[in-house]
Amino acid sequence: MGKNAVEVLKGLNLTISQNEYVALMGPSGSGKSTLMNILGCLDSPTAGKYVLNGHDVSRMEDAGLANVRNKEIGFVFQQFNLLPRLSAVDNVALPLIYAGIGTKQRREMALEVLDKVGLGSRGHHKPNELSGGQIQRVAIARALVNNPSIILADEPTGNLDTKTSIEIMNLFTSIQEAGNTVVLVTHEEDIAAYAKRVIRLRDGVIETDTLSEVKTVEHV
Repeated sequence: MGKNAVEVLKGLNLTISQNEYVALMGPSGSGKSTLMNILGCLDSPTAGKYVLNGHDVSRMEDAGLANVRNKEIGFVFQQFNLLPRLSAVDNVALPLIYAGIGTKQRREMALEVLDKVGLGSRGHHKPNELSGGQIQRVAIARALVNNPSIILADEPTGNLDTKTSIEIMNLFTSIQEAGNTVVLVTHEEDIAAYAKRVIRLRDGVIETDTLSEVKTVEHV
């Protein structure tokens, strides 16, 4: 901030293993968003290292980071971030364009992953023709389409009602059980309870890092 250096994360040491389900929690200013941005290769740390799948990505240039983001990381956002003029299948297929995959194969892969999230029959619909829960399922399908190493979800139920939130969190549980690593940021205790590990940050350090009692909620 001007000439003042603000230390957001302070000597933080963290290991997340393949196929873990982790919730990051903490008050505003705790550093959880910065940590999520570093995990997602959106920001680079000013010191220390970030090793993803055996590769130190801490000092990669922008082009290298973009490649890592496209191949290794799937993002799910609170605001969904879908393109309104594109159909669900075309939104899901977007990451495959950057991966250099042909049109026919892109569509096939996108339809396959839409089917996995329960929207196989809604691929031709645009976002304004879908419910909030269906839009988030499209966003999750987009995150999954490249078969990434890690799914990063930032307040994924923040704009959803309780019933839809339960459905989306049960979907994340299924994704993790199928072999994906899931890391989500949330300020809601009931959402964090779905994760198998809860990391709480405060003032740039890890305050607690504990296994949680996994919450199972039936569809309602």
